[in-house]
Amino acid sequence: MTAENKDFLASRINLNIGPSHPATHGTLRFMVELEGEKIIKCVPEIGYLHRGFEKSAEKGTYTQVIPYTDRLNYCSAMINNVGYVLAAEHLMDIKITERCRYLRVIISELSRIMDHLVCIGANAVDIGALTNFWYFFRVREDIYDILEPLCGSRLTTAYTRIGGLMRDADENFAGRVKELLNTKLPNALRDVDALLTRNKIFYDRTKNIGRISADDAKAYSITGPCLRASGVAYDVRKAWPYLGYDEFDFNIAVDSGCDVYSRYLVRMQEMVESAKIVEQALERLPEGPVNGGGNYVDMPPKAKVYNEMEALIRQFKLVIEGVRPAAGETYFAVEGANGELG
Repeated sequence: MTAENKDFLASRINLNIGPSHPATHGTLRFMVELEGEKIIKCVPEIGYLHRGFEKSAEKGTYTQVIPYTDRLNYCSAMINNVGYVLAAEHLMDIKITERCRYLRVIISELSRIMDHLVCIGANAVDIGALTNFWYFFRVREDIYDILEPLCGSRLTTAYTRIGGLMRDADENFAGRVKELLNTKLPNALRDVDALLTRNKIFYDRTKNIGRISADDAKAYSITGPCLRASGVAYDVRKAWPYLGYDEFDFNIAVDSGCDVYSRYLVRMQEMVESAKIVEQALERLPEGPVNGGGNYVDMPPKAKVYNEMEALIRQFKLVIEGVRPAAGETYFAVEGANGELG
């Protein structure tokens, strides 16, 4: 081989990855400098999903903002719904009912499981392990089948309301959730664990890849599974409990590997912990109403709207003018599937 050919093979290559690339899902672009298969330099370009969310929220009522929160992360839309209404309720000093509180915990943790299923499944596809994607997406569809009767939608739910929920769970809700927790989810986790966790190819393609040290994670304000996979045991549900999370017995999933493999392990363990929380919430789920915000927040029953003038006026005012909290500012954080959301 000539010296000229050797120089050519050793040269660095500049490459664009995305935004129209299977691994980027249309969300961003990477401009990378490669030396063989090693990335020497990477410049990310974000903003492809900018939709003017904040400006749109300024133009509607407080209730009309709820569907926008679905689009913050459609893989776990209900956590976004819960986080937004908790902030509004905090601003208005509204106390929700116990049944509403437990139902919000259940839907939040089911949404967290769904998000982790997508994350691990899509990551496995990108490195050549398609089978796991189908194992996890089958369970994701099972969770959609549980959530759909609650709100009539599978992906973008808009299920919460300020002071409560769109509607109560039906009599079959608990049974469907228990079937998921007892058989469908454990089976999928067992299958994927057997296929990936000790798989030499998966291990080589994720171990010591994408390393983020604990100090770097803190410096860049990274939260969620990426932070906990760097050895930092921070979880909003434990640090600043909301919805009574301090009453539930669960552990923070932490790993100190700081790489893609550790983030996989953390998400796998978090699904187990979320299932434990849902099981406890189901056992404690009381009877009663799901809306308790009062006449200035809750929609009147349809039967009353059709027969009572006061109820008709109340519905008209809530739909046209919306909920009107006093002027002020507030911040309320929840533990989203991918980190702190507030």
